[in-house]
Amino acid sequence: MLKGLGGLGGLGDMAKMMKSAQDLQTKMTDMQEELNNMMVVGESGAGLVKATATAKGELKGLDIDPSIFNGDDKEVVEDLILAAIKDAQTKATERSQAEMAKLTESMGLPADIKLPF
Repeated sequence: MLKGLGGLGGLGDMAKMMKSAQDLQTKMTDMQEELNNMMVVGESGAGLVKATATAKGELKGLDIDPSIFNGDDKEVVEDLILAAIKDAQTKATERSQAEMAKLTESMGLPADIKLPF
């Protein structure tokens, strides 16, 4: 009777697909936690200002060379700080995307797949 319905092969494929989806979701959760621990450093002013952020883009610290504090250069200093933060955010996005690509490729999925997790 089951042979007329294609046997259990279809159910086995569905179970395998569900297991793969669960594995992917687990790996995605693990990767999100790892991204919180990965640090990137953005720089501006040839390294005079450095911003450290997680790979998820959360700013964790600033390192400012004291030589840039010359009374009248307030706007320059502010611009350098913003540039370093933006560089860190860009690097965080790139790192996150690279980690996602590694994960999806390891699961046999296209690197540019957009997942809902």
